Amino acid sequence: MAAGWRVARLAGVHDETATARTLVLDVPGWPGHLAGQHVDLQLTAEDGYQAQRSYSLSAPARGDRIELTVQRVPDGEVSPYLTEVLTIGDPIEVRGPVGGWFVWRPADPAPVLLIAGGAGIVPLMAMVRTRRAEGSRTPFRLLYSLRTPADLYYAEELRRPPAGDAGADVTLLHTRSGPPGSSRIPARLNAEDVERHGWPPEFEPACYVCGPTGFVEAAADILTKLGHDPRRVRTERFGAGGG
Repeated sequence: MAAGWRVARLAGVHDETATARTLVLDVPGWPGHLAGQHVDLQLTAEDGYQAQRSYSLSAPARGDRIELTVQRVPDGEVSPYLTEVLTIGDPIEVRGPVGGWFVWRPADPAPVLLIAGGAGIVPLMAMVRTRRAEGSRTPFRLLYSLRTPADLYYAEELRRPPAGDAGADVTLLHTRSGPPGSSRIPARLNAEDVERHGWPPEFEPACYVCGPTGFVEAAADILTKLGHDPRRVRTERFGAGGG
């Protein structure tokens, strides 16, 4: 096994949606990680062929145990195996943590604005959970754009946040169909959404945007046009290829 890779084993699974699953991995010797970082996973076939993919960590580490959420990509090479074939106790190679710019540290006192598009919620959820685990009182606001209510990741936590979690405000924005009684017409994220549910620029929030490339570019453009300092807008994109 190449340097930097560790053999992890699947310790648990939890379905988030019909096509997304959270994997709980035991990784002996895990050094810990920051909210927003990701890992590389490697699969090796019997004939020696290898495939690697990167996945964001969705929660703070618990000792040697980590969590990541995988969206199954139709005809993908790795994600169908991870979400449909990998079973409890199976091994998989892990390398990481990776990344040091798109991260949130509890010591940072600035208010935080999180903007997620679809599966882009994963690293941002790690930030929400880290804030909670550390007992931080840093004000958080999350704007989560998703197609339909059925596409919501981490539904239990985001629809019914734990008691006493004041300051972590969640706004769900649907693009195709919303829940019964919703007053917002389904539409893509727009400047009115960000202005109404985000932090004003004069608060100098730390802004984190994650999702498909087009979504991230549009959200970052909205933030800067509303007056947010581009230096305080951190973005992470993912493409539809691979899987």
